[in-house]
Amino acid sequence: MRNKLTKELAVCGFNAVSAVARERAGLINRLFLREDRLPSFTKVCKALAERKRPYKLCGNEELERLCKSPHHQGVVAMIEEPEVPNLTREDLNEWTKEGKTGLVLHSVGNDLNLGAIVRSAAFFEAHFIVLSEGDTEARLTTGAYRVAEGGMEFVVFRKIRDTAAFLRDASKTLITIAAEPRARWRIQDLGTIIQEKKSALLPSGGKRPGIALVVGNEETGLPEPVKAHCLALVRIPGTGAIESLNVAQAAALFLHELYK
Repeated sequence: MRNKLTKELAVCGFNAVSAVARERAGLINRLFLREDRLPSFTKVCKALAERKRPYKLCGNEELERLCKSPHHQGVVAMIEEPEVPNLTREDLNEWTKEGKTGLVLHSVGNDLNLGAIVRSAAFFEAHFIVLSEGDTEARLTTGAYRVAEGGMEFVVFRKIRDTAAFLRDASKTLITIAAEPRARWRIQDLGTIIQEKKSALLPSGGKRPGIALVVGNEETGLPEPVKAHCLALVRIPGTGAIESLNVAQAAALFLHELYK
C-alpha cells in the first residue's frame, strides 16, 4: 500500500522487512510491529529512535490496516516510496563489463508475479531487472515486496520505454535470450547457446558474458518485434497438456539453468 501524502510504501512480512532493515535500514521511516516481533527488530527500533523516527507496538488489526493485507506476519515498515531509474548506457556497459545476468520483463502485468520473479532472481544471483514503462501493474508494490521475501534488496531495477529498441541495442553486447513456448531451442540447450553467442560477442574469449533473459505476458507472450531483437528463443519442454507455465515459474527454471 502506498501513502500518497507521505510518499511512503508499506513493506510487510518478516523476511521482507528484515532484509530492508539489514541492507538499507535508512529507508525505514516508521515501524509497526507486534510485541512478539520486538526481539527481532530491537536494533531497528533503537536506530529509529536515534533518528527521531517513530516505532509502535500494535495488534494485527492495525497492521492489516496499514498494509491492506492479512499477510503482514507481525511487522510493517513504512519506507520511502521506491523510484525506478531510467536505464542508462552506463548501466548497460557495467552489466556487459562485469558479465551480469538479469531479466527484461515485458508486460508481465502482475505485481505478485514480479515479486516471485525477484525472489528467484535473488536466489539464483541475477543482478538486474528491467521493467517496461508501459506495464502499469508489475510495479514495486507492497505485494511485490512481500512475495519477494527480501529479494528486493539484492536486485537492481531499471525501466525502459521501448523493449524492442532496448534489445536491439543490448544484443550487441549482452546475450539476449527470450522465453518462447514454440521455440526450436530448449532450456537444456542454454549452455550450447551461450557458448555460441559468446564466441560472436567476445571473440577473444576468457570472459563471462552478460546475459539478459526476456519474459513476457502469460496470455499474449512476447510481441514479434521484441523476439526479433533477441539472439535466441528458448522453450521449456513439457507434456503439452497446457501451453505454458506461469511466468514466474518459467523465469525460475531459466534462472536455475543459467546459474548452473
